[in-house]
Amino acid sequence: MMLLGGAAMTAPLAARAQQTAMPVVGFLRSTSPTEATHLLAAFQRGMREAGYVEEQNLTIEYRWGEDRHDRMPALAAELIQRRVALIVAAGNEAVAAAKATTDSIPIVFALGDDPVELGFVASLSRPGGNVTGVTFVTSELVGKRMELLTEMVPRVTLIGYFMNADNPGAELELREVQTASHSLGVQVLVLKTGGESDFTAGAKSLAQHRVGALIVGSGAFFFGRRDRLAALAARLAIPAVYDLREYVAAGGLLSYGASITDAYRRLGVYAARILKGTKPADLPVEQPTKFELVINLKTATALGLTVPQTLLARADEVIE
Repeated sequence: MMLLGGAAMTAPLAARAQQTAMPVVGFLRSTSPTEATHLLAAFQRGMREAGYVEEQNLTIEYRWGEDRHDRMPALAAELIQRRVALIVAAGNEAVAAAKATTDSIPIVFALGDDPVELGFVASLSRPGGNVTGVTFVTSELVGKRMELLTEMVPRVTLIGYFMNADNPGAELELREVQTASHSLGVQVLVLKTGGESDFTAGAKSLAQHRVGALIVGSGAFFFGRRDRLAALAARLAIPAVYDLREYVAAGGLLSYGASITDAYRRLGVYAARILKGTKPADLPVEQPTKFELVINLKTATALGLTVPQTLLARADEVIE
């Protein structure tokens, strides 16, 4: 009986030991989880492809900023205290907070801005230190998006630009917007947006200045409000361009950029490689190889626009 009792007691101890031995990954993002459900699923899919399944051989500690950027350092510190093996930092704010909190725990990111320009890595090919990740290149393509917008609305002279000043990459994108505006011969009305009330003020400015088209800046803040932004552009009858397909699926007019869902899948693969022993310094920052033009024909019709055939011919996806 003593032997049986010993075996019975050993089983739960072994189970607990096995559970404790599972690596713990911290996942940090500045938004709420509700707007990033499909991104989280893509990240988990990438982990599965590399052999890691949550609650089977992996534990993930999630921390969400709920759009409170001031909370990010404390959330990053919580993950450090949890002794995570790796921090997955999704977005500029998350990377900045994680990098400021630790220089030893590996950090793998998903970013739309240039991580070198932001000071997160030394170079794309040799990131150095404890940080690497994947990019989906949004701010660097804003000039191309402006070009596509002027092709859709050739007579436009004044373009509005929604800019989230709290985004660490906002100034980089603004420079690209200003450069593109000069080359395209259009003026830009910059509308800084950092909170819900700013959308109301921004809408009034767009109407007052009779803005002919709109660019929505990149970043998690706008991405989490893509439905509202598409509805705002529709209400004001303003053609708008975005960086990601999800905006067009929500009713936006057109977008040009890489797939953010694919970037998050690759983020999961990269995280798994680091868990298996690869050092972040030895993993070059992965960049997208394909960029997609997506057009919503239903929205174009509602705006009274005829999409040029040259633009339709180049579209990777047309939503009808």
